[in-house]
Amino acid sequence: MTTGDNARKALANTLNTVLADSFALYFKTKNFHWHVSGPHFRDYHLMFDEQATQILLTTDAIAERVRKIGQRTLTSIGDISRNQNIADNDDAQVSAADMLNELRDDNLKLIEVLREAKELADEAGDNATDGMIDDWTDQAEERAWFLLESSQKA
Repeated sequence: MTTGDNARKALANTLNTVLADSFALYFKTKNFHWHVSGPHFRDYHLMFDEQATQILLTTDAIAERVRKIGQRTLTSIGDISRNQNIADNDDAQVSAADMLNELRDDNLKLIEVLREAKELADEAGDNATDGMIDDWTDQAEERAWFLLESSQKA
């Protein structure tokens, strides 16, 4: 295997982690969308839905980047669970404040993996992936910012 092959393989592995984390974050965000309650219900319900939609829209592009660089991507829910860093939340009762904080922290975790993927894209000389990662990072940073600001006391 050449150095270029190794670099693409390492990039694909990290992109698969990004993909697994994106699916985990998508589902958690939808879970909180469905179960949020309290005085800011409508605002949080709508924000969580917007964020979940944005996250889901990245998943196909992430998986297709893995395929375009000649590697295999995730194939199942089990594959997602084996590759995700973002923890599930199965609690029946989560306060709105805890939802905001947990999703913010999860978006920050996703940003860390995206930054790792960016470094690997640079090493692999993969300009297309590099540019896409910038967009995905910006989106995750914006979500984290909105979640932080929404969690502030008035």
